[in-house]
Amino acid sequence: MIIKDNITTVTKVYPSMGQPVYLVVCSDVTCTVPIEKANTDYQAIQEWIAEGGVVIDNPPEENA
Repeated sequence: MIIKDNITTVTKVYPSMGQPVYLVVCSDVTCTVPIEKANTDYQAIQEWIAEGGVVIDNPPEENA
């Protein structure tokens, strides 16, 4: 379980297959969190964002 006060960074990543997820560094541990409103870790990230946390978002470039 992620505690918002322990979050260091959040990066939105785009796997080649499937939906984007958050890659979260929290207390020197890295984990992935699905972007699902019912997920309690996702909710902690949303609180962290509301308090000024910034998500690193580098979507993949579209093939022309």
